[in-house]
Amino acid sequence: MQRRTFLGVGASALTVGLAGCAGSEGSEATTGEPETNGSTTNGTSEGTADSESGSYTVSMVPVGDVTFEAVPKSWLVYESGYADMGVALGKADGLAAVGNKARYHTQYYDQLDGVSVDKEGLTQLVGESAQIDKELFYELDVDVHLVDPNWLTSGSSFGLEQSDVDELSESVAPFIGNTIFRRTDSSAWHNYDYYTMYEAFEKVAQIFQEQERYQAFKSFHDNYVDRVQSELPAEGERPNALLTFAAGDEPEQFYPYRLSDQGTNKKQFHDLGIKDALEGTGIDGLSTSDRGTVDYEAMLEVDPDAILVRGHESKTAKQFRNTVLSFMQQHDVASQLTAVQNEMVFRGGPIYQGPIQHLFTLERAATDFFPDSFSGELFDRGKLSSVISG
Repeated sequence: MQRRTFLGVGASALTVGLAGCAGSEGSEATTGEPETNGSTTNGTSEGTADSESGSYTVSMVPVGDVTFEAVPKSWLVYESGYADMGVALGKADGLAAVGNKARYHTQYYDQLDGVSVDKEGLTQLVGESAQIDKELFYELDVDVHLVDPNWLTSGSSFGLEQSDVDELSESVAPFIGNTIFRRTDSSAWHNYDYYTMYEAFEKVAQIFQEQERYQAFKSFHDNYVDRVQSELPAEGERPNALLTFAAGDEPEQFYPYRLSDQGTNKKQFHDLGIKDALEGTGIDGLSTSDRGTVDYEAMLEVDPDAILVRGHESKTAKQFRNTVLSFMQQHDVASQLTAVQNEMVFRGGPIYQGPIQHLFTLERAATDFFPDSFSGELFDRGKLSSVISG
């Protein structure tokens, strides 16, 4: 195939090396994800533009500079948090594929006028064998891949090599993205700076040339978070929590996360100042290299104030209480946990989370943890819809 004439990859692009394992991500109930903690040094906040040619360059680690001759119209992601970013910028119609459709939670859009995604019409990148077929990228033929190439090549599970990424970048479209949903993965492959949710969101806005819409969304977010934080109990009165992943209605084994890590899927808990129940225990968080689990006996040694369980985002709060919490309340060991006795066991939020989803999960977490301070809707859906629609 001929190299596209309207998208170019800068000279510093794709200087990526790798090792590690991405793990099977075939369903919501399969595995977990990675986190961040550092600052970023990733080029100018607005990117650079050539006023004569109309081209512009966006810089994002690990790829580096990517030059666009025109604004991308079609796009795909692996982490569906990036899909949520594109939707927030009014680009839903151009989304062609996500890594794992079961982990793209679009039910939040139902509360926003004029905001929707045809999830059924999206292609899932990960096949039944938990691998990704390189030819699928040719078939989709999008204008930009919003994917960290290291995530695709960091292990054998996806079946892609660095040479495949180089070929697709040259023949189809560039890759640009950073694995930001967790920060616990090995530095053997993620040895570069992470981005916060809004740092990555700003880069996506530069790619789509929607900086003004991004600023409006960020302003909405900042005001909302400030209001919530102004009404929180004193820091010493806020609980700790054990964040886990466990599928099924009667879980016995749990993958632990470190709530203190800075991945984007924990942002709502950080906004609320929820403490990490595993602090000082020596238990590490889930990553591509650490798939260890804990059971109820281990939980009882920690005895957290609250327990957050991922893998149940398709359930309502009532459905979760009637299944997972009900099982724990009848379990010989789990029933001894303080969190179970106080009914402080909640859904843990999406594995991949973007800016729209975060506004809703922050509302949910605030009303779960602090019902005396928060109830009902905490932000204006109509105003948010207007921001997204531009």
